[in-house]
Amino acid sequence: GPMASASQVEASDAAPAASCASQSGDGGLVRALRWTGPFWLAAGVPPLVLFSLGGIAGVAGNAFFPVFVISTLMGFSQSFTYAEMAGMFHNKSGGASVYGAMAWLRYSKFIAPLSVWCNWFAWSPVLSLGCSVSANYMLNLAFPGHVASDGVEVVRPAIHTWKAFSVHVPGLGNLNFNMTFFFGLVQMLFMFAVQHRGIKTTARLQKVLAIVVLVPLLLAGLVPLVTGAMHWDHFEAIVPPSAPNSGVDGAWDMAGWTLIMGAMYMAAWTTYAFETAVCYTSELKDPARDTVKSILSAGLSCMAFFLFIPLAFQGVMDYDALLQPAIVDGTGIAEALGSFLGGNWVVTQIYVILMILALFLSIMTALAGSSRTLYQGSKDGWLPKYLATVNSNGAPTGAMLTDLVFNVFLLALASDPDGYYFVMAVSNVGYITFNFLNLNAGWIHRLDSGDQPRAWRAPTVLIAFNTLLSFVNAVFMGAGAKVWGYSNALWAGWGFAALIIPVFAFRHYVQDGGVFPEDVGSVQRKAGILPYICLVAGVIVVVVSDRVFQMPQ
Repeated sequence: GPMASASQVEASDAAPAASCASQSGDGGLVRALRWTGPFWLAAGVPPLVLFSLGGIAGVAGNAFFPVFVISTLMGFSQSFTYAEMAGMFHNKSGGASVYGAMAWLRYSKFIAPLSVWCNWFAWSPVLSLGCSVSANYMLNLAFPGHVASDGVEVVRPAIHTWKAFSVHVPGLGNLNFNMTFFFGLVQMLFMFAVQHRGIKTTARLQKVLAIVVLVPLLLAGLVPLVTGAMHWDHFEAIVPPSAPNSGVDGAWDMAGWTLIMGAMYMAAWTTYAFETAVCYTSELKDPARDTVKSILSAGLSCMAFFLFIPLAFQGVMDYDALLQPAIVDGTGIAEALGSFLGGNWVVTQIYVILMILALFLSIMTALAGSSRTLYQGSKDGWLPKYLATVNSNGAPTGAMLTDLVFNVFLLALASDPDGYYFVMAVSNVGYITFNFLNLNAGWIHRLDSGDQPRAWRAPTVLIAFNTLLSFVNAVFMGAGAKVWGYSNALWAGWGFAALIIPVFAFRHYVQDGGVFPEDVGSVQRKAGILPYICLVAGVIVVVVSDRVFQMPQ
């Protein structure tokens, strides 16, 4: 068949992807992948730990490693619900949000597209966030600083702080058109060009990048365990800090728990993300068997990274070292990894280059996955028609261009450290909302279409347990969104989520005249009012958590 879409391959990394693909031969996506394809496409997920690690260390303090352990186990458990739903829809791409939307559609035309929209605006910003950190690395490589006469301070060339101009956007912050922005833009255009060639090219590049990057990354996590560089006393007093980045032990009081909720909230953005492996179902040669294989193998490999990397950081580095601005904003992570392996200059430079490649890996995953989400959303009649455009290589170019334009805007916003965590905290509101809708779609599908064939069936007890976790995640979001420097992050995120209402109304009522493009299935609604009760309960949990948990004064 024609070459598979590159952008598909890239999507497996950091953001939620949702899209639908039809059988090849009718101008849709192409069945060109075995189960290993989505696995490599999702290889962009382990480096996501490097995006948020510094920020989480500042907010969780000595509870940093336990936060990653609990969050990783929750993510693994939740993926079983997604794997079951993916096996019900062999012809759809775009990931878990697309499969979950089918369950909600019977209860409300407007809730269903919310799942797809939230998944997209959670995953898509990985593009701009990754390009922003990686641009800073490239700047440091191309124009290194020199140590000042006092032997401590590093003086950076003027080009680092040069800025063409900046624009203030009320309620959002400043759009900075600086060197970070321009370096980031060049990278974004390069990835767009790769994915343009189809999913097979994308998956091949991901495979090479993944092996080059992930082996040394895991090595940096494992070597300190062997060399005795670990200080096990760093794990004795597990308490949250007195305030974000304070470096002083706090207590397990309401303020301390609020910070832990904030850390769990941000960790979810990383540790749940391998669900992107189910984005490529309609591009698999044998979807019934391969979807489950690819998500569980991606899950197990991600667990290794999400446990050993934070373990090494907390064990090797003392508390003050973890709070350095360079660790928090991501630009000092490579040097830290190099130091775990002895820290000579050559090793450190190798890790700087690996870090840039790791960010590339994540961005490729995000672009491939999120563009497939938009594509499927358009095929299913939620999003404007132009998003279903596919080029001759089977790459969803309409969706990819949309990702590109949206992220050029976000890149300008995230080109300074404050804006970076703002974008992450707001996009994560979308991620947790998507997660809530989807975990509950698991039991709705069981009630409404229990006899529909499934390629694989999760244990019922797990479907129930994951439903409980959806409410735990709602607590993290209500309590924790405000921890990241923006008291209104939760409301900004829900405001952005609400934009789906006019977007969907335009597609459905203006472009389609109120009729869905294909038969969406006339399954009986057997769940009655339960889905509505569940939604109302979810909103109440978020709002109450926001009120109960308060930041340290």
